[in-house]
Amino acid sequence: MKISGKSLDKSNSKIIEELRPISKRVAIKDPTIWGENTQASFRLNWVDLPKNSRELFPQLDALSAWARSRNLDKVILCGMGGSSLAPQVITATYQKMLTIIDSTNPDQIQASIPKKLSDVVIVIGSKSGTTIETISHLKLFEELLKQESLNPIDHIVIVTDSGTALDKSSRGQGYKVVNGDSNVGGRFSALSAFGLVPAALAGVDISIMLDDAEALSKKLAADDSPAVVLAALLFDSTKQIINFSDYQSTIPGLSDWVEQLIAESTGKNQQGRLPVIIEHPDDAISGLSIGFTNGDFDLVVEGTLGEQFILWEWVTALLCYLLKVDPFDQPNVIEAKERTESILSSIKNRTFVQPIPSYEDHEISTYSDNSYKNLTEFLKVDSKYVAIMAYLNKEDDKQFIQLRKLIASKVKKPVTFGWGPRFLHSTGQIHKGGQLNGSFIQITSTPMTTLEIPGQSFDFAELIMAQALGDGMALRECKLPVIRIHLKDRQQAFKKLLKEIESF
Repeated sequence: MKISGKSLDKSNSKIIEELRPISKRVAIKDPTIWGENTQASFRLNWVDLPKNSRELFPQLDALSAWARSRNLDKVILCGMGGSSLAPQVITATYQKMLTIIDSTNPDQIQASIPKKLSDVVIVIGSKSGTTIETISHLKLFEELLKQESLNPIDHIVIVTDSGTALDKSSRGQGYKVVNGDSNVGGRFSALSAFGLVPAALAGVDISIMLDDAEALSKKLAADDSPAVVLAALLFDSTKQIINFSDYQSTIPGLSDWVEQLIAESTGKNQQGRLPVIIEHPDDAISGLSIGFTNGDFDLVVEGTLGEQFILWEWVTALLCYLLKVDPFDQPNVIEAKERTESILSSIKNRTFVQPIPSYEDHEISTYSDNSYKNLTEFLKVDSKYVAIMAYLNKEDDKQFIQLRKLIASKVKKPVTFGWGPRFLHSTGQIHKGGQLNGSFIQITSTPMTTLEIPGQSFDFAELIMAQALGDGMALRECKLPVIRIHLKDRQQAFKKLLKEIESF
């Protein structure tokens, strides 16, 4: 593990001295670090995962042998947030194939389903066992397997905490089930069953990653702990924005994983550090910039994947101590879920009322409480950052990522980009729980595919729209500016948006 960069010279020695004994208390899992009545009392086993996760080896070996014996050489993972981001990084780093379904967009889901399922193993990952997206994916794959005259228990592996409704029902049905540690929160679960089961099935030798993580974890409580230095800098060198980039990194997707960890952990009580994923070191508008390989960043954090996982978990825990927030809860994520559930209930009861656009033309319909006619009007709103939330098909609509950099160059402020509903399990917390100074652009469209959810009164298209509308409601209740741009023709609408922004 190596940390370098010009910001190291700005380290605050007083904060470092304050953190050194705190880091030692993290090592012994002291829940009082973050105050009384926090979730730390039952969320600190991530500290021991580099060692304790080795207890999973017999189960992982058995699962891998089972998959090989049945020629299940394609792996699909259905999961959200911590259940998908870590496996994505692990398999990409070790160059193993893993198809991840972390969306409710029916076009994206349909495109992720192979033409035949006979050689596929599907991992269903949900800590709570109630994640609406993942449970919907499970019901879908159960039905698809039956349609091919395949037995779901021969193709589906469940990863969930012990005692959840999903755990009990899956075991009762005969599914292969691997339990996560219930004393580890989702975003701290990279080195738990949630990260390791799909990675092992995809062919990753996870022992190397655990070895690296364990070796570094023994140093993180020392006086020269890199976690202490990083946490002090993230607290003292910026009040809100931290830019992360995978530019030239050998660990693709690490920034996305770190984004969830920091945003969802720190973003509450109007406190927090907002990660902004940038493509290049020069793209940083303000705040601290961090990369994972040599480049013109304020800080460069180099290490193996196992080292990065345990380091950033430790850093986040220390940063939350300095911010005086509970690292392990996510109250504002629940707010958006509740509003989504209310909309879905109205769809079921046939009482849902379609929103009326404030403006529309052939390409776009615009929805806004303030009657903004277009995006350029909205970009004049006074805010400290802009968040783009694209409820689209992240495989076919990748061009929309270009809007992030273009808007940032025009408004001269940080701009984040998140795929909905995935970001709801990541930056969705800090949007509403952190500093209330953002402006929010939702992008929605009508999917081309109709995809039913077995046993539900709504389909995937209705679900993703309910999630967009529910989060929009939660943002507006925080008195935050929100505009929703609905694409009638995605390609033409994209060209229209580009033209509008370029002329801003």
